Amino acid sequence: MARRTEMWDRLGPKVDVLVVGGGVNGSGIARDAARRGLSVAVVEMNDVASGTSSASSKLVHGGLRYLEMGEFSLVFEAVSERRILMDVAPHLVNPLGFLFPIYEGSRHKPWVVNAGMWVYDGLSLFRSPKLHRNLDAAALAVEEPALRREGLKGAPLYYDCATDDARLTLETALDAILAGAVISTWTKAISLLKDDRGRVCGAVVENRHTGELREVRASVVVNASGPWTDRVLAMSRPRAEGPMLRPTKGVHIVVPREKLPLEHALLASHPRDGRVLFGIPWRPDATYIGTTDTDYEGDPSDVHATRADVDYLIDAMRAYAPNHPLTHDDVLSTWAGLRPLVRPPEAGLGESAVSREHTITVGEDGLITIAGGKLTTYRRMSAEVVDTAVKLLHLQGGTPKSLMPAHTDREPLPGAVGWPDDDDHGAVARKIVEVGGAGVEADTARLLADTYGMRGLEVARMVRQDPSAGERIVAGRPEILAQVDWAVEHELAYEVEDVLARRTQLYYRDRDQGLAAAPRVAARMGARLGWDAGRREDSVRRYAELVARSRRWRDG
Repeated sequence: MARRTEMWDRLGPKVDVLVVGGGVNGSGIARDAARRGLSVAVVEMNDVASGTSSASSKLVHGGLRYLEMGEFSLVFEAVSERRILMDVAPHLVNPLGFLFPIYEGSRHKPWVVNAGMWVYDGLSLFRSPKLHRNLDAAALAVEEPALRREGLKGAPLYYDCATDDARLTLETALDAILAGAVISTWTKAISLLKDDRGRVCGAVVENRHTGELREVRASVVVNASGPWTDRVLAMSRPRAEGPMLRPTKGVHIVVPREKLPLEHALLASHPRDGRVLFGIPWRPDATYIGTTDTDYEGDPSDVHATRADVDYLIDAMRAYAPNHPLTHDDVLSTWAGLRPLVRPPEAGLGESAVSREHTITVGEDGLITIAGGKLTTYRRMSAEVVDTAVKLLHLQGGTPKSLMPAHTDREPLPGAVGWPDDDDHGAVARKIVEVGGAGVEADTARLLADTYGMRGLEVARMVRQDPSAGERIVAGRPEILAQVDWAVEHELAYEVEDVLARRTQLYYRDRDQGLAAAPRVAARMGARLGWDAGRREDSVRRYAELVARSRRWRDG
């Protein structure tokens, strides 16, 4: 079991490594450090993956466009990590075809793009899910009938992977817990502790639900707070310094699949400014489009889509799929996140030109900070941070006598333990139906397989033991109440939004964004967590505020 209250109870008083931030980097650092044998704790002021790590384009990819920018090392690193993540999380990291249609007037020449495709396949050592191939207009009509064929000069089809970014982060955190780490959510670092020499030696943290304060001392403290990096650095730096980050906002919109029925992901250049964006099939029932890339200077907690953002994405898809023109009424939901990009020394660079490379720094007071990078390379970045932490521990004479290798490149995440070698999601779904009995129908079984991997069998057992757990959260959709129970008992969920936005995807996919189901989810959670009526109402209100923020663009 991994309950949030259990994590708070286990927090402190002293660990080898304290990580501030429970996104994909913080969770990855915890997993790597714990697997090496270090004692480690993570404090996250909201939920695991509640920031940037659930607001990406949900892709594990090499970044084809980075070849054009000459960032070959970044692409090589990313395609190498793509292969590793396919091996350690096959239920979550799945091959997806990407079409790159080139039309008359495009700045991209077909022969140049084809050469780039060979370079892309070569950098992966020809271990992409499939090698690329080129489609003409006739082939495109068969492969992707929704796309415009007039003026087509070529359409290379290549392969990367799609993922559930929030769940990839969560399973990384859960594996860290299995290795001995403490992941304390809804726990905010409010100040850093320093020793007599001025070195950071821990943090004062606050339980955001009870207001209780606690000191957590650590030999090494890591700042992995994403868009909040500069705020944590401000606790460390005694004097004013320029910001480390240049955050940029990325917005996505979700539409019903019938409104934009893509078979493959679409790599598109916006007709207005040439920016690269995606249209991505989100099976079985949706398509999402993104992303924008604009500088952002506001509160990271209040980032949201604007009307201009939504119009920008709709306009792009109208150009590529004119027979499927989208309107504002088609938008089910939006999400917006911040890229914690490292501020470049050069002035005047456009947002899309800022490097996606990561940076690891060690301050004069010993605070380690990780910034930048991509979801795809989180595992490698995490290992580099832990390497840095181990060096600091050595300097302090505090490293355990023997550290084990972490093997994060070969040890499966929890849902992948026992996953079939042939990657047959359908076979796992059929096993789930057998375990769950009549209470688990085929669509739910497939959802459980794709979401939880082999742990979907354990979720199904909850249905056999308690038939009410097999009831649908929203009528007509595959999500069931057993997922609420599992989220509370085994996945740190502590708010309605944790369940509806990150343990399931109802926040994105349901026409109502799960609002009508929120009281029922709160009641189910409250029965397990001992909530009174006021606490249930408060959690529902928080969720309604999250949904309202995603719809704020409608107000103009």
